[in-house]
Amino acid sequence: MTQDVLFEVDGAIAVITLNRPQKLNAVTPEMADAIVAAVNQCNDSETIRCVILTGAGEKAFCAGSDIGELDTYETPWQFRNRPDYCDAIRALLKPSIAAVNGYCFGGGLETAMSCDIRIASENAQFAAPEIKLGWIGGGGMAMHLAHSAGMSNAALMIMTGDPVPADKALAWGLVSDVVPRDQLLARAREIAQTIASRAPIAAETAKLNLKAAHTMPPEKAIEYERDLQTICFATEDAREGRAAFKEKRAAVFRRR
Repeated sequence: MTQDVLFEVDGAIAVITLNRPQKLNAVTPEMADAIVAAVNQCNDSETIRCVILTGAGEKAFCAGSDIGELDTYETPWQFRNRPDYCDAIRALLKPSIAAVNGYCFGGGLETAMSCDIRIASENAQFAAPEIKLGWIGGGGMAMHLAHSAGMSNAALMIMTGDPVPADKALAWGLVSDVVPRDQLLARAREIAQTIASRAPIAAETAKLNLKAAHTMPPEKAIEYERDLQTICFATEDAREGRAAFKEKRAAVFRRR
């Protein structure tokens, strides 16, 4: 790990904080490795049930990759095969929430969109500015934006590189909620606590199901959903859920 990426666990909730506010939390190769390590720790944990990703400071969630580091790659092929922090976030098995404060640009936008749920502070701004520097995003930018905001809005962002404010991001479906800056983490924790209280196998399976819904033809996606439902139905947690319902008490889920 590195001091530029903080990792903390509070009960069933893990928080990954990009901690380089003086550089707008721009990600270095060392930080990318630390994000991978944090993801692996979350995936290996039997107790972590939800992960929050945020940025330190008031100005930025993440401004993307540190542009000053990009010239250290000797060839475009080496750049192509670098460890990608967006891939790391997508590799999370646990439900994830991006708590977006300030600038969410480039790879930062891709990182936020790689999370399952996104909430934003009122000062958040979202942009795909790579075109202003001569390239395009490579961490899932087009795919995520097209699915979240629609093709026209995705094209507008990718082809102009201009930022979108939080209220417009909410209207477009890029985020689920916009809150005052000082309430952002509290709102993220509130959502995370709710998810953590649900059956964890079902929550993780729901994540797989949503991913499949993006990529499979409708008939196959529904078939896959039914298979996943059957797997969940066979767990001890599902039996506990049914028993708790009959006995009119709160269920105690144990990830079994």
